Amino acid sequence: MDTTATLEYLGDLQLRATHTRSGQEFVTDAPVDNNGKGSAFSPTDLLASSLGLCMITIMGIAARNSGFNIDGTKARVTKIMASDPRRVGEVIVELDFPAINYTEREKQIIRQCAKICPVSQSLHPDLKQTVIFNFQ
Repeated sequence: MDTTATLEYLGDLQLRATHTRSGQEFVTDAPVDNNGKGSAFSPTDLLASSLGLCMITIMGIAARNSGFNIDGTKARVTKIMASDPRRVGEVIVELDFPAINYTEREKQIIRQCAKICPVSQSLHPDLKQTVIFNFQ
């Protein structure tokens, strides 16, 4: 089994993550509400963002396979923390689709992708996933 990433603690609550296959890197920081400076994505920011990223990726695959596109789709991701234990309690993904006259069938494909993306399916059922679809 190939390694997905390597992680290096840089000190001061920051880490460098390196994607094994591509060599691309990014740095994380602890969030301000948990002793960090908030100077970069926190691990929980990445978890929340991964949900939106995965949804749009699966939507893109389904759209391509079905003969339409979602090029220009944007999303806003909001992470809401919970306590006891400290965890992500809710992720809100608000999707803004381009001004394309999607058919009802295409909209249904898009909505279904949000439910079946691998990240969505991997998260604990107690983590509330709120998805808002804004079709122009």
